[in-house]
Amino acid sequence: MSKILDNSGRIVLCGVAVCLISACDWTWPATLQPGGIVASQQRHLLALAITLMLIVAIPVFAMCAAFAWYYRAANTKATYAPDWDYSLPIDVMIWLVPTALIAVLGSLVWIFSHRLDPYKELQSRGKTLEVEVIAEDWKWLFLYPEQGIAVVNELVFPSDRPLTLKLTSDTVMNSFDIQGLGGQIYVMAGMQTQLHLSAYAPGEFSGRNVQFSGEGFSKQHFAVRAIDAGEFDAWVRRAKTSPYLLDAAGYAALRRPSTAVPVTYYTTYQRGLFDQVLARYMAPPDMRPQPSVTTATPPGVQH
Repeated sequence: MSKILDNSGRIVLCGVAVCLISACDWTWPATLQPGGIVASQQRHLLALAITLMLIVAIPVFAMCAAFAWYYRAANTKATYAPDWDYSLPIDVMIWLVPTALIAVLGSLVWIFSHRLDPYKELQSRGKTLEVEVIAEDWKWLFLYPEQGIAVVNELVFPSDRPLTLKLTSDTVMNSFDIQGLGGQIYVMAGMQTQLHLSAYAPGEFSGRNVQFSGEGFSKQHFAVRAIDAGEFDAWVRRAKTSPYLLDAAGYAALRRPSTAVPVTYYTTYQRGLFDQVLARYMAPPDMRPQPSVTTATPPGVQH
């Protein structure tokens, strides 16, 4: 028996050692490392909610341990009252405390829901950069009206300018999310949603679709980079040297289902493409053009 306990002790010690070693490379989740004002406010709300819930959780666990210890079989001083069935103070406590907690949490959710309204523009002295976003199977297309370029699976913007995103889908419903920058919003065909974001400083983030949308869902992610204004201008100039044009034929090929599409730059695209995609699904179903189901990866420039 002692040999079994010794072996179990070694296993436990090895497990603790592995956990301590692996903790050296452990990093905080992106939600806890906000890179912008929206993500920072979301983290603040999360911290407040957890703190308030611990007001109930910690006493409950403490009382469970205290009651188990006090009313143990070996404690002969514990009062034995088999006929006891009601206590007004306890009844008041178990109803009033959770009720007050729910009221406070509800108020916080109400306040932050309006404060973090995705349609609400962020206050900033910089000029807003507008980007139009189209969800495809299974990739993201970003249109830059001011710069006249289009990019697949990469969102780049100056860190000193607020970012305004107009989003729609040319396929099933998607959910647009950028971890660490803040904001998650649904993207639907025939509808336009909006999202306003900003970055504190240059940095890199990860974006993806968090709404299951079929076979290529797991690979539908994109790179997000907030960079200096000078670097952004250089990035735009580099994109304009791309040999690819997003004309009608190019877009028809792009919207075919495809996975793991590399970052692709288009030196120009059809003006009004976003509005055309938006209007396509407002027509009767029998008049909508149907995309080919043939999987094809568009030509791209690996970034």
